[in-house]
Amino acid sequence: MGARRALTKARRLVVKVGSGLITSPGEGLDGKRLGALATDIAALVADRREVALVTSGAIVAGSARLGLSRGPRSIPEKQAAAAVGQSSLMWHYEQAFKRHGIKVGQVLLTGQDISDRGRYLNARNTLLALLDFGVLPIVNENDTVAVDEIKVGDNDNLAALVAHLIDAQLLVLLTDVDGLYTGDPRRDPAARRLETVEAVTEEVQRFVFDEAGRVSVGGMSTKLEAAQKAAASGIGMVIASGRDPGTLGRLIRGEPVGTYFLPRDDRLAARKRWIAFAVPPQGRLTVDAGARKALTERGKSLLPSGLVSVEGDFSAGEVVALAEPDGPEFARGLVNYDAGELRKIRGAKTAEIEKALGYKGLAEVIHRDNLVVLTGPGGC
Repeated sequence: MGARRALTKARRLVVKVGSGLITSPGEGLDGKRLGALATDIAALVADRREVALVTSGAIVAGSARLGLSRGPRSIPEKQAAAAVGQSSLMWHYEQAFKRHGIKVGQVLLTGQDISDRGRYLNARNTLLALLDFGVLPIVNENDTVAVDEIKVGDNDNLAALVAHLIDAQLLVLLTDVDGLYTGDPRRDPAARRLETVEAVTEEVQRFVFDEAGRVSVGGMSTKLEAAQKAAASGIGMVIASGRDPGTLGRLIRGEPVGTYFLPRDDRLAARKRWIAFAVPPQGRLTVDAGARKALTERGKSLLPSGLVSVEGDFSAGEVVALAEPDGPEFARGLVNYDAGELRKIRGAKTAEIEKALGYKGLAEVIHRDNLVVLTGPGGC
């Protein structure tokens, strides 16, 4: 079994299922598939494992109940479909799990619930309380109120955030393919499934493909994003087929099912996981090569002297992204100054801060304790 032996020890899991696995085109929810999923999860619960389920399907279910021949197009239409479909989705889950003597509880989240530290902790406490009561939490994005500004965006990433909210040991993304392949197996006969992925490198990201017209919002690219979040939290993740009965049981026995993404040994602390993944950056700081090296290789704080430019309008204490000129984001952190102040002190030496601002400020733009390196040495 090798690395998969760790899966047999997972006592708390998050399972995510997409719309395509529990709905039929034009007909809404598929009770038979929901029942099969509930049976698989019930077997884990009977084995004294705790499970939280992240599910899609509300909008598809609502569209069918509203008799929409096409999918909802506008945000209000999607929100209306979600409102109608969410109650139906939960009713089907309640009936499916009731057959196994399992109580379920609905938890609807938005990106705002996760990015606000207080609401994030409230969500964590609620989920942990449900598990303590022996209730299976069923989590979905609150599509009835979520708009682009407060959306997580897809349930793959939501599932990864839920996994580190409840300190899960394993995240399972059930989909309509049986893992990550080196190409599209439907078009490339030489494509092979990767059994284990040690880290989501640029080479691994080149394997991603998305099929047009899928019911699910999330494609393989969002699953790799979820894998990065899970790995940084010290959580293993598996992408596996949700169409094969008994997949979850086989996984938990350590069988070579799907693609297993290894967790990092040096998991980020809870607060740094929140900075890195739960809060959308409110601005972007461009730094020079020397500053990046100091941050990624020597674990230093960001000083004004290494700051090249400032994008966005943000306040002190908010999360910002860091990048080199014309380069991708490599770190995130809680900034000590607002955007206007940073524009005044960029490139300045520490001794020049007071003169530039007219008052004495902090030496660091971002202290190393509030900085998370995402790529490069020491990164995610």
